Amino acid sequence: MDGAYFLLMIKEALVGLLLGFTAYFILSAVQLAGTFIDFQAGFSMANVIDPQSGVQTPLTGEYLYSFALLLLLSLNGHHLLLDGIYYSYSFIPLDQAWIHLGSFNLAKYLATLLARVFLVAFQMSAPVVAVLFLTDIALGIIARTVPQLNIFVVGFPVKIAVSLIALAVAMGTIYIAVEHLFEWMFVAMRNCMALLGGSV
Repeated sequence: MDGAYFLLMIKEALVGLLLGFTAYFILSAVQLAGTFIDFQAGFSMANVIDPQSGVQTPLTGEYLYSFALLLLLSLNGHHLLLDGIYYSYSFIPLDQAWIHLGSFNLAKYLATLLARVFLVAFQMSAPVVAVLFLTDIALGIIARTVPQLNIFVVGFPVKIAVSLIALAVAMGTIYIAVEHLFEWMFVAMRNCMALLGGSV
């Protein structure tokens, strides 16, 4: 086997890694939204082990991420991911030994993705975080007006109950946001393939 064959193998591995990273990066917006909710609800101390990465992740973040993965499977999104891999050869031919990894446009696009992931995560978590913020204000007023009440004992159960109720109410909007997130993920993967192939 010659050096060109190994170069093609490395190129295919890099393309696959970048496509997988793009998909995972966008889906991590759901987990980031759960992290924002957990931080406000007081769940940031209670973490669970993520079976994929083996690291500790926030409770609500892991729940929303599992929900997003199950929704992806139920909407046949994994078929679209496989289609994306299949059609990647039209952007990056099999015999093309070089990809445009050092392209400024690719770096700029990935930076735009990063900013948008944070924005989407904030938008998904905003309703629950706003309700919890109002709960904090109400608990602060109660603590000032009723000094005999131990707010630390009462506050945690109240915030947990409010966060669960608010999350249950907001699940409809989170469902719609995750659907739009999937559409954006497929578009982002297509754009990354176009940038890697040098067609943009």
